[in-house]
Amino acid sequence: MTQNVGGIDRALRIIIGLVLISLVFIGPQTAWGWVGVVPLLTGLIGWCPPYSLFGFNTCSVKNKS
Repeated sequence: MTQNVGGIDRALRIIIGLVLISLVFIGPQTAWGWVGVVPLLTGLIGWCPPYSLFGFNTCSVKNKS
């Protein structure tokens, strides 16, 4: 798995993921907040399956694999 999520993209995914997860505890308290796990994990790992499927890459440094 090569990284295909760049720095700004990763930061935004992590922030959005944390905000959505926080809604489970302090917001409307619905289970939909757990959807935030997906952008949080893709931001932490740096790899997004749909990006690979469609050939997107927001990394500025190309990985050699």
